[in-house]
Amino acid sequence: MILKRFGIPMFISLLILSGILVAGCVGDEAEPKKEISIGYVTWDCAIASTHVIEEVFTQAGYDVEIIAVDAGPLYAALASGDVDFTTNAWLPHIHQHFWEEYGDRIDYVNANIEGSGRHGIVVPAYVTIDSIEEMNGVADRFDHRIIGIEPGAGVMTMTENAIEGYDLEYELIASSSAGMAAELRSAINNDEWIAVTGWSPHWMFGRFDLKFLDDPRKEYGEFDDIVTLARMGLREDDPEAYGILERFQWTADDIASVMTDIESGTPANEAAKTWINANQATVDAWIGSN
Repeated sequence: MILKRFGIPMFISLLILSGILVAGCVGDEAEPKKEISIGYVTWDCAIASTHVIEEVFTQAGYDVEIIAVDAGPLYAALASGDVDFTTNAWLPHIHQHFWEEYGDRIDYVNANIEGSGRHGIVVPAYVTIDSIEEMNGVADRFDHRIIGIEPGAGVMTMTENAIEGYDLEYELIASSSAGMAAELRSAINNDEWIAVTGWSPHWMFGRFDLKFLDDPRKEYGEFDDIVTLARMGLREDDPEAYGILERFQWTADDIASVMTDIESGTPANEAAKTWINANQATVDAWIGSN
């Protein structure tokens, strides 16, 4: 028995020593990781951008949560502080109505891709018209349809306005980003005419020979920036995270390469890691570690 062998005083000393050692072990545990949440809409460009920045924050030592929502709820979540940030706002045009509603409660961090965001009606290059103004004259070739994406998306609202503004004899067909791309691929494989709601940067411009129809009425506005937005207070709550967001800038070619890998079947997180492995110095600069 310990008491018989060492006596009561020694036993008490051993208990005290044991408590010190246990306390020391607890104190040596790693501090909990910081947490960050990213909101995004399941568009190809947003999926690519979100998974890249997720990996960046993972490298910076964060536990990262990514949250997929529609565009309207994303802006509402940023305004209410339920999501920390997003990297795929399209401003000042495509998300104008969301910004008008929520912008005074959201922190505009910066443009992470400047002046490269374009929306409009996209057709295969072999289509023999070049302007939206010419569409009514060949409406039968398009089956009087424009293939769209998710209802409520900014490009859908703009296309509804374009149909009215140009007095087009067309129906806008709601679908999804993936559904629109599938119909585009099928039409091109069969040399058929098709008009879709499109945007750039997007992998489909690297995969197919496409063109935007001219928009003389400017129903789709000018080029957009792709913008990082954060909840109010993130700058003060987590200056390290905010600094990463301020330094996060890349190019349309960068995001297109990630999108193309994902479209080719690479899981989004693996496509993001592939880009990061090829651009680690850039990522280190974003994190602020070089």
